[in-house]
Amino acid sequence: MTQMNMLQAINNALDTAMAADERVLCFGEDVGIFGGVFRATSNLQQKYGKARCFNTPLVEQGIIGFANGLAAQGSVPVAEIQFADYIFPAFDQIVNESAKFRYRSGNLFNVGGLTIRAPYGGGIAGGLYHSQSPEAYFAHTPGLKIVVPRNPHQAKGLLLAAIHDKNPTLFFEPKRLYRASVGDVPDEDYQLPLGEAEVLKEGTDVTVLGWGAQMEVIEHAVEMAEKEGISCEVIDLRTILPWDVETVANSVFKTGRLVVTHEAPLTGGFAGEIAATIQERCFLYLESPIARVTGMDTPFPLVLEKEHLPNHLKVYEAIRSSVEF
Repeated sequence: MTQMNMLQAINNALDTAMAADERVLCFGEDVGIFGGVFRATSNLQQKYGKARCFNTPLVEQGIIGFANGLAAQGSVPVAEIQFADYIFPAFDQIVNESAKFRYRSGNLFNVGGLTIRAPYGGGIAGGLYHSQSPEAYFAHTPGLKIVVPRNPHQAKGLLLAAIHDKNPTLFFEPKRLYRASVGDVPDEDYQLPLGEAEVLKEGTDVTVLGWGAQMEVIEHAVEMAEKEGISCEVIDLRTILPWDVETVANSVFKTGRLVVTHEAPLTGGFAGEIAATIQERCFLYLESPIARVTGMDTPFPLVLEKEHLPNHLKVYEAIRSSVEF
């Protein structure tokens, strides 16, 4: 075990994957000698050469189009989009090419080796174009996987799983945790399962569900709730697509209540999909309406970022309202 922050864990995962398989390539804007805007790819070009870790032009559609071509020819590309907010020029390549290669050819060819990394979310005073959470846009697309880690241990294990997975995978990294989240990480190659949520804490009164940086927010909210005698079951979804319906439903069967939180705006956010599915599965067991604690339905603000984000106080109030309904 080595103590690492999330950035170091991601860098270690990339290093581990590149050392194990010469087909693994890392590329994106400024990822070479500079090591990326957050330094997630530091020293990889020095170690593996410019043919395996290299800069691209500032054209996201081109980055993913190039990655699709590499993956279709048997390479294992790990493409970086510098900020998730910049991913939209590549939307067509991801949704209409990456996600559909296998389907349109009857599996004669595919881009299953593709992984797309992107820092996402707020908390760094990044304003409009450096703070968005776009996971729900892609969750509507069959053929993709979407993964979000909450800490360094999860980041390395889930990223290695994404690189080895035989499906194109979007790996959204909560950037406000890059240096803030620190923990012990195994030095060896290991993978954590995709598509499986993790129950972090068992409880009996209410299920509280989130992913990424919201798990830290949930932790603080649950501490407040439990001082009032409210027993909370905490679940980290980890994988948005496919999401682990069974684990969440089984928890709600037990608690009868569900609070879902994410940074993205309320309308069209993935919490809505979760709420709809759980009310179908658990309707007769629900003791209160499913609550969503999310960002506001506004463009992401700069000055009012703290007011915009779903903080621990908002989650705590939702927990109380759910239990007291």
